[in-house]
Amino acid sequence: FSGVLAEDVLRALLELQDRLAATTAWAPGSGKNVTLQDVCYAPLNPAEPGVGDCAVSSVTQYFQNNGTRLALTATQEDGDVKGTVDWHDHLIYCVNSPLSFKDITALELSCTAAYGGP
Repeated sequence: FSGVLAEDVLRALLELQDRLAATTAWAPGSGKNVTLQDVCYAPLNPAEPGVGDCAVSSVTQYFQNNGTRLALTATQEDGDVKGTVDWHDHLIYCVNSPLSFKDITALELSCTAAYGGP
């Protein structure tokens, strides 16, 4: 993996998304500050959405926008072959099975987004 699918780029994307999610803007028409959850599409919690409920499409959603999950590694054995699995393996699995609640690697991470959708 290289380019936009490098770990440092994914980490920078996570930081950018966190900053954007915390941004507020003055809305003169309503006379108040608005935030992402005021304007986002939150299909599983439309009445009272929090930032985590917003349907944000991003490759980092395969890790539920969580840097700790992105950093995980695990030892995996396949017969006599033993190796380490990491975010690369999880990402490849999720691209092929985006609705999976648990990947088939030793990481056993979900492919669903933080808001609960694919």
